[in-house]
Amino acid sequence: MVLKESGEMYLETIYVLRQKKGFVRAIDVATELGYSKPSVSRAMGLLRDGGYINVGQDGGITLTDSGLEVAQRTYERHTVLSELFMRLGVDEENAVNDACKIEHVISSVTFSAIKKHMEQYSKK
Repeated sequence: MVLKESGEMYLETIYVLRQKKGFVRAIDVATELGYSKPSVSRAMGLLRDGGYINVGQDGGITLTDSGLEVAQRTYERHTVLSELFMRLGVDEENAVNDACKIEHVISSVTFSAIKKHMEQYSKK
């Protein structure tokens, strides 16, 4: 299953919510993203069938190894790009919103170059 932007967003949201709360259910994801419960339930089914998440009998959602890999990669892109934009003088709200859009389409080559630049810039 090839993930689209929405799938990456769901996985990233589950990852962030698990960091904050420890236990995540579909309703938590729906609330965080502002989506309807049926839309989130359908997405969770697709992610489960694709091998990205597991859903326990208690409704708890956990990321599989492949789901965790996608979620961490997406989250890292989000945080690095947000930081870059804010350092460039973009206000936080716009920086975060723009990073959220770009994190799904930026190539790994370009992101690696940005990350390397940010690391060098931080050392100065």
